[in-house]
Amino acid sequence: MAAEKKKAESFVKRQVLRDIEKSVQQRWATEKTFQVDAPDAGSPEASQEKFFATFPYPYMNGRLHLGHTFCISKAEFAVGYERLKGKKCLFPFGFHCTGMPIPACADKLKREMEKFGFPPVFKHDEEVAVEAEAAATASDTAKITDPTKHAKKPKAKVQAKSGTSMYQWEIMRSLGLEDDDIRKFIDPMHWLQYFPPKAKSDLMSMGVKVDWRRSFITTDANPYYDTFVKWQFQHLKKLGRLDYGDRYTIYSPKDGQPCMDHDRESGEGVDGQEYTLIKLKVQTPLPEKLGFAGDKPVFLVAATLRPETMYGQTNCWMHPNIKYIAFETANGDIFVSTRRSARNMAYQKLTHKFGEVTELAELTGQDLLGLALSAPRSIYPTVFTLPLLSIKEDKGSGVVTSVPSDSPDDFAALRDFKKKPALRQKYGITEEMVAPEATPIIHIPEFGDLSAITACEMFKVNSQHDSKQLAEAKDKTYLKGYYEGEMLVGECKGMKVQDAKKQLQKSLVDANDALIYYEPENRVISRSGDECVVAKDDQWVLQYGNEEWKKQARQVLDQMETYSDETRNNFLKTLNWLHDHACARIYGLGTRLPGDEKWLIESLSDSTIYMAYYTVVHFLQSVVDGSQPGIGNIKAEQMTPGVWDYIFYKDTPVPDDCTIPVDVLQRMRREFQYWYPLDLRVSGKDLVPNHLTYFMYNHVALWPEDQDRWPKAVRANGHLMLNSSKMAKSTGNFLTMTEAVERYSADGMRFALADAGDGIEDANFVDETANTGVLRLHTQLEWTKEVLANIGSYRTGAKDQFMDQVFETTINHCINLADESYTKTLYREALKYGFYELQSARDQYRDMAAASSLGMHRDLVLRFIEVQCLLLAPFCPHICEHIWSLLGKDHSIMGALWPVAGRVDDLKLAESAYLRDVLHDFHQRIESTVAVKEKKDKAASIQTLAGMKYLVSATVYVSKEYLPWQQSVLTSLKEMHEQGDGSFPENKEIHTKLMAIPDMTKHAKKVMPFVEYMKEQTTKHGVSALNLSTAFDEVPLLEKNLPYLKKTLELESVEIQPSSGADSKVQDQCYPGQPFGVFSIEERPHVVVQLANQQPCTPHFTIQCPVFAGDSVMSVARRIVKQDGSIATAQQITLYRYNDPVAGMRSVPSADQPHANQTPLPTKAVFSLSDDRQSVMCQEVMPDGSLGDVVVVGDHMVYSL
Repeated sequence: MAAEKKKAESFVKRQVLRDIEKSVQQRWATEKTFQVDAPDAGSPEASQEKFFATFPYPYMNGRLHLGHTFCISKAEFAVGYERLKGKKCLFPFGFHCTGMPIPACADKLKREMEKFGFPPVFKHDEEVAVEAEAAATASDTAKITDPTKHAKKPKAKVQAKSGTSMYQWEIMRSLGLEDDDIRKFIDPMHWLQYFPPKAKSDLMSMGVKVDWRRSFITTDANPYYDTFVKWQFQHLKKLGRLDYGDRYTIYSPKDGQPCMDHDRESGEGVDGQEYTLIKLKVQTPLPEKLGFAGDKPVFLVAATLRPETMYGQTNCWMHPNIKYIAFETANGDIFVSTRRSARNMAYQKLTHKFGEVTELAELTGQDLLGLALSAPRSIYPTVFTLPLLSIKEDKGSGVVTSVPSDSPDDFAALRDFKKKPALRQKYGITEEMVAPEATPIIHIPEFGDLSAITACEMFKVNSQHDSKQLAEAKDKTYLKGYYEGEMLVGECKGMKVQDAKKQLQKSLVDANDALIYYEPENRVISRSGDECVVAKDDQWVLQYGNEEWKKQARQVLDQMETYSDETRNNFLKTLNWLHDHACARIYGLGTRLPGDEKWLIESLSDSTIYMAYYTVVHFLQSVVDGSQPGIGNIKAEQMTPGVWDYIFYKDTPVPDDCTIPVDVLQRMRREFQYWYPLDLRVSGKDLVPNHLTYFMYNHVALWPEDQDRWPKAVRANGHLMLNSSKMAKSTGNFLTMTEAVERYSADGMRFALADAGDGIEDANFVDETANTGVLRLHTQLEWTKEVLANIGSYRTGAKDQFMDQVFETTINHCINLADESYTKTLYREALKYGFYELQSARDQYRDMAAASSLGMHRDLVLRFIEVQCLLLAPFCPHICEHIWSLLGKDHSIMGALWPVAGRVDDLKLAESAYLRDVLHDFHQRIESTVAVKEKKDKAASIQTLAGMKYLVSATVYVSKEYLPWQQSVLTSLKEMHEQGDGSFPENKEIHTKLMAIPDMTKHAKKVMPFVEYMKEQTTKHGVSALNLSTAFDEVPLLEKNLPYLKKTLELESVEIQPSSGADSKVQDQCYPGQPFGVFSIEERPHVVVQLANQQPCTPHFTIQCPVFAGDSVMSVARRIVKQDGSIATAQQITLYRYNDPVAGMRSVPSADQPHANQTPLPTKAVFSLSDDRQSVMCQEVMPDGSLGDVVVVGDHMVYSL
């Protein structure tokens, strides 16, 4: 019921927010709030600080989703904050269309229509499974004659059942498109026309602060952007950063071109893994199974990462059940490997024709067991093939060379064959075939000369099936062997393994005993659905492996803010391994490569410096595809390389052949010079190893001597989870940006995004946080409206009350903390200080004022509303803009400045925190005391507690100083904290040190609980928690706030006493800054009244509320507010009684007259109880203080707002 109530409340209040958002967005559009131009040089505005932020332009093959929204929000929040800090802010937004995804999707639609007709009718997994089962049943009926045997389910059926893929047509339907509309998407150009306007609409509904004049799409469909990318690549070519030639790269055979990260359906970030392909020659005479080879040499080819260990080969492993093929290589040799591996080799020019494998035979591993081989560099002239079941078909060549001296897996498996005759007999292996022994080839400290044997003994490996122990042994020996191992044999004897590895690889290749071979580190699927290979082919590459360029990129990183060590370390790791990048394709969308126009520049290469294009795009084009000119009235053909040079290089003169007016050129140059460099690039962490690193490389390449043009900051964030689960369309745990705005409102969504998380780890968008945000924002709006409507009744004059001083200094403190958090882009912290703690301070002030006879101060309340608007505006700009206008401001909050914080009184903050802690502690103690009372009463079978409520009195004990043993503990803890540079040692060490203090053993049982408490206080309040006294006198502070304490805790009476007069148990738990409350309870009569809300279309429902003898109408109203947090104040509530207390509650209320047959209760009325405590009566308090007539109310009332 509570959940349904909250949902209904959220729905109504969300609509209020949505209406405000649409109105505010219309105002911003009309006033062109976010359109911003560079000021003229020398003008007063020219000295104004600027802030330029961007987000990687999203790909236009679908609608923006909540993951996009989360990342965009980081830039959006930063821009909102920097505007408040008085900076001129630019946040442009483009749309990426380059590469394979759009053509691949268009091709899928075309194939689906050809195969399934129009409109297509698809067979889904379940239908395929049913058909497969029916076919299998028919087949099995014919074949199975023995009823005791069970047929295996056909593989096709199992695969069908496990499938989860959707057809592209269905994906388009899920976007709300009709079949006739989907048909248009067969043309890739239609995607470029359809999705960018949708993305813009989605973003505008979110309220982004984007200058939409600066939007564009990529590819040669936009002639202006096309000239910009060509200019960039012409420069890269002149600089020698662009090269053409043979390179290894991830490659899609189906597409006939390289397949880089953004061209992939899966496998982003996967690179090619280099192997040394060892040629194990089959000795003659060849067995019958290999007779097809004739006189040609046959090699089993083993892919290894450890060529330095070839001296220790004792045998070769093959999986007996894997399918292998024999195929002819380019030089006439015959290789044996898996078909998958042979496919990779064919694309590395190892076969007669690029990409083609000439298969001579298909063999099983069993066919090849027991073959006599010649192993390069082995001390044994003959080694044999043995079976190994752990070989995987999707890794390497399926052939594994065995070095038991240095590979724990090899040693364990070979030992099994030596020890187990039955195992040898099973596979037809003779004792001679397993005779070779491990031979020392590498010395590794701690593991000796036979590291694998030592490691197997160390980790208690008993057989080749001890996978966990073998993994540990392998990790230890391989890592230590690489860094500390020393060669004992061969041409590199005496060298470190890490130095010898490449030399020995070259030696093997030069002797024609091995080849260089690559394959993808993991499976890569292209957007066309093709499994990729590593190809060696002629292609255009950007030389990111060039050491000089790499050094320059490191210089960019050195001066760039990354906001986290993990992001910086990820950049450094990328720079360490990054090599040449294939930057062009034959197929797809993009810009033609200057000088070789059969190639298209791919999506990770045309997107590295486009932030510079943002600065001038509005001069060039007025629509995203560049089909209409911009404010400069420039044609695309006028944008020559010389013109781009003039714009981007301050010392370049106007080209002689330029036909663009000089004043327009100067304005464009001014835009670039003013806005560049980029102040903040916001992105997901997955772009660090590619786009963001390439972004650094290209900036330093194009502006090598001008560090003022290098990017200043990159902020990378993790992925976004939805309600603690991965977002995925297949599971339904997925939201588009539009769906999120409709479900939560823009500000409610933004509120939850701010709260979702800030680090490099994955964040979490929580549905409840968004809905709560809607309720809290609406409550703030309603409270503000009520305050402003009654502002004349608020106190004026001096702000000299304790509650005034606490509230004012807390506002100032929150301003400073939120400022610091925004600066560090820690938005969850900014929300904490700029909203939650500020709201908490307001609530405390309101409660303290209500407990006094003074009320809140007018100026402080208005100051709070204004500060709350400003601190929350980057997160929830629409509601803040609206409230800003309610305050009578004649300008948009988008032009307002960050509030100036006054002096922060640390003493008042400490006193306020003390009161909050006291209230929290006492509230828990009261609950505990009441729970004990209820338990005792029920155990004693005393009358039911229905109709009774507890009346609580308190004695508060205050200690001026710690007990002697506690003082010793605090002194020692403070010393330990200082020695530990701000942290405590382990509890065991603390206990040892404390027990060494004289007489401390007398208090041994109390010491560690006290230590734990003080550690918690130190975490909460800092090292000052270990001081031996407080900075203020607790007794006067408590005495002057007794009305507040009594009202908040609903205490009948409070007495404050020194702890010295209490018993020892109280003294042990009462410290300076930590008073101890002792509570006594007695039962107090009341009636539980049903209060119904009968207003139509409101989210308020019937609640139960106790009414006590002597209660006023406002007392009951305040209890209603406590139960229904969505009601701002008790003053909003009017109570009604039924004219007929018995029949009235049974009548159906009218929507037009919800309070027919009801009478409002006078504000100045008090309640009394019937003798049987079943109903209440009320009497109006007359002006002279006398009581009016008694009116029977009953046990049902109505409340209205």
